[in-house]
Amino acid sequence: MLQRLPKQGGVGTAAASKCPVSTIIWILAAWVLLFQVYTTLYPPPTALTHPKNRVRSIIRYTEYEEPEFNRLPLPPNRNGKKRRPDYIEEFWSSSHKRQIYFPNKSSAIDPLTNNEDDRFYFHPGREWHDSQGRPIQAHGGGILYIPETRTFYWYGENKDGRTYHISKHSTARVDVIGINCYSSTDLWLWKNEGIVLKADERNVSSDLHVSKVVERPKVIYNDKTRKYVMWMHIDNANYSKASVGVAVSLKPEGPFKYLGSAQPHGFDSRDMTVFKDGDGTAYIIYSSEGNSELHVTVLAEDYLGFRNIMSRVLVHGYREAPAVFKHRGLYYMITSGCTGWAPNTALVHSAESMLGSWQLMGNPCVGGNEELRDTTFFSQGTFVLPLPGIPDMFIFMADRWNPYDLRDSRYVWLPLTMDGPADEPLEDVFEFPLWSRVSIHWYQKWKLPQDWDKVQI
Repeated sequence: MLQRLPKQGGVGTAAASKCPVSTIIWILAAWVLLFQVYTTLYPPPTALTHPKNRVRSIIRYTEYEEPEFNRLPLPPNRNGKKRRPDYIEEFWSSSHKRQIYFPNKSSAIDPLTNNEDDRFYFHPGREWHDSQGRPIQAHGGGILYIPETRTFYWYGENKDGRTYHISKHSTARVDVIGINCYSSTDLWLWKNEGIVLKADERNVSSDLHVSKVVERPKVIYNDKTRKYVMWMHIDNANYSKASVGVAVSLKPEGPFKYLGSAQPHGFDSRDMTVFKDGDGTAYIIYSSEGNSELHVTVLAEDYLGFRNIMSRVLVHGYREAPAVFKHRGLYYMITSGCTGWAPNTALVHSAESMLGSWQLMGNPCVGGNEELRDTTFFSQGTFVLPLPGIPDMFIFMADRWNPYDLRDSRYVWLPLTMDGPADEPLEDVFEFPLWSRVSIHWYQKWKLPQDWDKVQI
């Protein structure tokens, strides 16, 4: 508690008027220092212009169209009052809603048919075609960027097969086809490099047999071995194997050679991702203990196994689909709840170390209506892509799953920005704010800044 100071005299007395000039100077200097520290940590958005190899803030180049579902009324309850809807139940029972979230194929993003005015625009939820006019099949995937060739490689699940259920209460599935790879230099026009890790149609005991589960592939490059390493979720049809598998290639476009699967440190592993830090250390992050917590494990130097370092995080959180990125020396992780193919609310956590502790920051979704924000824009995150040469800007990649027809699942790509300090102190943390607010912005139509891909890195 503050100690009450004795009175020094009434107003206008000599004692009250005495205020050392040096004290005032030190107070002003302290305020200036605090202001400089704050503006260093949280500078205003940089407005950079071409041709000096600069790019403006992504928000200045986005175009927004009011989505139709922003105008949908809340359904009344039995008393005639508007109620908070069960979004998922309403989606399954409403063909109108499904048409909104899964627009007609005639509206597809297609480089062969789109007019010039629509080129390079992302339309979250629309079907997306590759350079040959075929729907892109790269679900649950991630992107690897090769600076030397300024090329992006997008790896993901090929779900271009029949959707079915093994039993009445089992989850929807498609037989394993393999892992697809697409390449691009602008993130909009994608060339199909083919299936880089193929399913095994003969050996029933193989992890890659068509009857198994191969999900969420992620690829990182090992600078020492000069190999491309792919990690993925490996399971059987009833999800009881709960392992991670690894494959390697000498080229980013494959083919990849499958090496086998394991449970890291003996723990079950389902939804997963990998993250390579700036010093070359790589981590695998996966849901474990029946999806009740996440584990962060350090990969071996060659990225083909595990070091004896593991941290249990978000214990009792029941989170999956982790997507990790780094910003100004701090780590951020976006996850979803565990609701199968149905979307739910995203949460973002942050940490000063990949091994934790991880602090809750809240729902990063901004814009749209309540339904969109509560369901991660009716999608599930899979990866966060840093934009090369453009600090503070990322792309949030997500899947809008269609359990009726998994091959028709769509992609939701949206700009993710770091918008100054967090809205509120992190749980159990009270110190000068170092964490930036993570914002995933909803746009029905948007594109990257002009000439962003020409920025010198």
